[in-house]
Amino acid sequence: MNISQVYIASDHAGYEAKMQVKSILENMGVLVIDLGTDNAKNSVDYPDFAALVANSIKSNDEFGVLICGSGIGISIAANRFSHIRCALGHNATIARLSREHNDANVLCFGARVVGDEVIKDMVEVFFTTEFSGGRHQKRVEKLGVCQCS
Repeated sequence: MNISQVYIASDHAGYEAKMQVKSILENMGVLVIDLGTDNAKNSVDYPDFAALVANSIKSNDEFGVLICGSGIGISIAANRFSHIRCALGHNATIARLSREHNDANVLCFGARVVGDEVIKDMVEVFFTTEFSGGRHQKRVEKLGVCQCS
């Protein structure tokens, strides 16, 4: 998989982890577009940063990373956008499967629940794994269809 650029953002709780992810991605030769926040001291609202990344992703070959304290709130906020398939990662296996089976275009995690080595493993696996397609394609297509009543 050849990823040229990644949009990244976090709230204050995810700031330090965001800086780690930026370094990992840059070492992989990826251009990282940092959409904030710019420090860990000032409390900010994670939905605002999820929206910044979601609105920056315009095509199927663009990707993002979102980080908050638990990963839950920011992933919920990102998945409100119909073109976003944000996967809440906890380990490299989940990161790999989210790409292979779900064609996830945003990796999300909680800075307070995963450690540095897990972050490194998840990022490397997520951004080197291709979508399998095949039987998974029709399921992914259904994700973009509102099944609301």
